[in-house]
Amino acid sequence: MAQALTAQSPTSKHSYFCPCPRGLEAALAEEINEIAQLAAPTVTLRVHNQVPGGVHCSGLLSDAWRINLHSRIASRVLMRLAHGSYKTENDIYDTALEQEWENWFSVSHTIRVDITAIKSPLRSLEFTTLKIKDAICDRFRDICDERPSVDTHTPDMRVVGFLDAHNFTLYLDTSGEALFKRGWRAETGDAPLRENLAAGLLRTAGWKPGTVLFDPMCGSGTILIEAAQILAGIPSGARREFAFEKFHGFEISQWQAIKGAIKPNPMPLIPTIFGSDISGDMVAMTAENLRNAGILFEVPLKQIEAQEVRPPNELSGSGGIMLTNPPYGERIGVRGDSTLTTDDLFNEFFNALGNTLKQRFAGWTVFLFTADLTLPKLLRLKEARKTPFFNGALECRLFRFDMVAGFNRREAAKPKE
Repeated sequence: MAQALTAQSPTSKHSYFCPCPRGLEAALAEEINEIAQLAAPTVTLRVHNQVPGGVHCSGLLSDAWRINLHSRIASRVLMRLAHGSYKTENDIYDTALEQEWENWFSVSHTIRVDITAIKSPLRSLEFTTLKIKDAICDRFRDICDERPSVDTHTPDMRVVGFLDAHNFTLYLDTSGEALFKRGWRAETGDAPLRENLAAGLLRTAGWKPGTVLFDPMCGSGTILIEAAQILAGIPSGARREFAFEKFHGFEISQWQAIKGAIKPNPMPLIPTIFGSDISGDMVAMTAENLRNAGILFEVPLKQIEAQEVRPPNELSGSGGIMLTNPPYGERIGVRGDSTLTTDDLFNEFFNALGNTLKQRFAGWTVFLFTADLTLPKLLRLKEARKTPFFNGALECRLFRFDMVAGFNRREAAKPKE
């Protein structure tokens, strides 16, 4: 039978890599530094460096718990177990075999292994993945005459390898499901905009609680819900479980104390977050998702075409931030003219939206996130800034437009064509 297992202590120090959507590395580093201060006065979490696609940091095991609970931008929190050079798959097998997997989880836990590589000379990443899996299974077989099962869909433990041209790093995933899966989304299928990317866009746009936020093409409400949870003081991971809860030696009392230290913010007295969409189904879905995400205050929603919207806080006379991910194809054409081609409908929609922004949103800062790099031309607006991001493998831009007061008067003064 198995030898005695060594419990892992939340006070042991580890190195971590936190992947994130490309373009959000600086925002994630800033966020991790903020999370580090939650443990003040004894701050043990340190950010080391940013690399394309993520941030390296170090801290206690309990710091990894905090990142999982609070980070809105990280995709995962990967704990580094080993790092070294390699020439063949056998070198990687030997490194994986040396790791004390039995100190972290038991043979009854299911596993999955994933590999990412840049300029690796190895011919088959699939074969390399198999060698790591074999090493883990062989170690357990040597210890307890049993091997863990593989589950590629919902594994208990995920092991991640990263290879460059010469070196190999082995990680144990502390998160489990990707962190953008917050645990509140009601519908199945992939959201067009992942939650951690939406949170990163909010940070990049400079939105803060109390600032008016409007998403006129809200879809299922991802941007609105991220903002509403921030306003409410609800951590992104408050409604889900994590892989580290299955680690040997997991101290549930300390974890409960970390979660118990969360202090919700007072509910706002007047609405500052607003949304609308052309689709009534999407508006209803957003309302349901807001409830599932624990939002108890009013987030006014309206079914209306984006080119017909007005500032939701118009009576107050103040501006705000518009942040949206414009849709494409069918959702633009829900109420479109069926005699127009898709391209004509597309151009007409953004032309009308540009006019709406110029005529009705003076004093607002407008952020549009899109893969269409010609968007400013379609809107007939000059962007104040464009920030590159990747939505998965898709290169995108966050365009910023400063809608200065008087814009509509200048437009009206132009001679008619």
